[in-house]
Amino acid sequence: MNIARLISVFTLVFIFATNTIATENTLAKARLTFPSRYAKEPGAAGDRLISTFDRYTAKKNIPWAQYYRDKMQWSDDTLIKKFQFYSIPRLALIGRDGLIAHERVRMDTAKKVRALIAQSPAETQWGQWRGPWATGFAPKGNPPIEWSEKKNIGWKVALPGLGHSSPVVWGNLVFVTTAVPQGDKLPVPEQPPGAHNNLDPFHKMQFRVLAYDCATGKLRWNATVRTAQPHQSTHESGTWASNSPVTDGHHVIASFGSNGLFALDAQTGRVIWQKQLGQQEVKHGHGEGASPVLYGATVVVNWDHEGQSFIVALDKTTGRERWRVKRNEPTSWATPIVVEHEGRAQLIVSATTAVRGYDLANGKVLWHATGLPNNVVASPVYANGIVYAGASYEKRTMLAIKLNGAKGDLTGTDHILWTRRAATPYVPSPLLMPDNTLYFFHHYQGFLSKVHGLTGKDAGPFRLGRRNFYASPVAAKDRVYLTDRTGSTLVLSHAADPKVLAHNRLEDSFSASPAIVGPALFLRGEKFLYCIEAPQK
Repeated sequence: MNIARLISVFTLVFIFATNTIATENTLAKARLTFPSRYAKEPGAAGDRLISTFDRYTAKKNIPWAQYYRDKMQWSDDTLIKKFQFYSIPRLALIGRDGLIAHERVRMDTAKKVRALIAQSPAETQWGQWRGPWATGFAPKGNPPIEWSEKKNIGWKVALPGLGHSSPVVWGNLVFVTTAVPQGDKLPVPEQPPGAHNNLDPFHKMQFRVLAYDCATGKLRWNATVRTAQPHQSTHESGTWASNSPVTDGHHVIASFGSNGLFALDAQTGRVIWQKQLGQQEVKHGHGEGASPVLYGATVVVNWDHEGQSFIVALDKTTGRERWRVKRNEPTSWATPIVVEHEGRAQLIVSATTAVRGYDLANGKVLWHATGLPNNVVASPVYANGIVYAGASYEKRTMLAIKLNGAKGDLTGTDHILWTRRAATPYVPSPLLMPDNTLYFFHHYQGFLSKVHGLTGKDAGPFRLGRRNFYASPVAAKDRVYLTDRTGSTLVLSHAADPKVLAHNRLEDSFSASPAIVGPALFLRGEKFLYCIEAPQK
C-alpha cells in the first residue's frame, strides 16, 4: 500500500494516549507496518512515548506529520471535539471535505488502515483530468476488455454540440461540457497572425455543463452557463469545450477559458459562482485546453497565452481569489497537477520556458527546470518523488525530475534523473502505472513507448498499426486502453511483452480521454457518450 501516492486525497490520523498498554501495543504494530522513528519526548514525565513519524522515510516515501499537545485536555481539544473521537486508540481517515471513516484500533493496525482506505471515495471516482491520481490509472477500476455497438454497452446517449473535454465522474453522476452553436452565421473576429488549420467561430455558442446518471444515462441536469461568440478560432482537431471539468462530488468546476470559469452545484447544476479571467490570445488561434485543478478548497487555473500569462488560485466555495502569480510563458495547453511532497502541497506546471513547482499555499516558486520545447500540451505525471514532463513539436524532450530537496534551478543537476530526446509525448498525456511504468505515444502517432520511470529504459516502441491518437491512454488492473479518432480502442496487457487483448470499434470519433470508475469505462465521442460495462450477473 503506497500512502504517499494517496496523501493528496486524504489524511490518515492516528489518535492515541501515551500512558496506556493498549496504545503502546498498537504503536508497536504500527511501527512494523510503517517505517518510523520513536523517541521519548524531552522533558516529559516518565516514559511517555511519542511517535515522531518522519516527513519522508528513506525507503518508503511515506509522509507523516506529528500532531502533539503537551498536557492536552481531552475534552478541550479542537480535533477531538470536531470529529467526536471519544475513545482511543483510534484511526481516522479525513478527506478534503471532512471525515470519511474512523475505527477504534486494538487489533492489526495494517488491516484497519487498509479497511479505511477502501472506504475512501476519491480512490474509486474519476473526479479530475487523468483520474484520482492524475496519472491515468484507475486503482479500483475493472472495466470490460471487449465491447462493440452490440456488446457490453451499458448505455449510449447523444450529446448536443461539440466538445473534446473528458468526462469526470463522482458517485452516481458523470459530467461533461459542450459548446452548442446558436443562430445564424456571424462575421468572424480578426484572427491572430499565423492562424492555420482552424475552425472559425461563425456562431454564438451556448456553453453548457451536463450531468448524466451513471447507471442509466438519463440526463439529470443541463446548465447553460454562458452564450457568446468565441473571440478566437480553435484548431480543426479541437472545439470550444476542450477544457475538462473537475468535481469533488459537491462542486463541479468547469472552465470554458476566455468564456468563463464556473462553479456549479453537482446535484442540481445551479451556478454557485462565476469568474471571468479575461481573453486568451492563443498562439495561431489553436484554441484553449488547459483544465482547472481542484485540491481541497483551492481551484487553480493556468492561463498561459501570448499576452500576460499567470496562474490564479481561487476559493472553491466563493470564487474569491487567493493569489495570482505572473508567468513568463507563451501559450501552453498542459493541465497542472498538485502533489504532496515533503509535507507541502506543490502545484507543478509544465510549459515551454520551464517546468515549475509552486507552493500551493501562496504561489511562491519552489523550483524550476528548463529544457522542454515549445507547444507543451501533455500534462506532467508524478509518483514516488519524481515528476515526468514531456513535449514534442519542433524538438522533442522528456524530463524525469527528482523532488527530494528540490530548490531553485534544477537544470543540469542531479535532480534530473534522466532526459529523453526522441519519441516523446505531444497531445496525449503519459500514463503512469503503479509499478512506475510509463506509457506514451510518439507525438500523437501510432507508436507506443513503454518506459521504466526510475531508469528511463525503453521497452518499445510498439507499432500499433494506426494513427491519430488524441485521447490519453488509461489503465486499470493489468490492462492499458488506447482510444483513437477512428472509434477504435486497443486493449493491451500490461506485461513484460504487451499483447493486444482486444480491438474494439464504435461508431464515433474519440479525442476525449476515457474515464474509468469501477466496472465502467466512460467514452465521450463527438456524437455520443458511452458507458462501457458488462451486464450485471
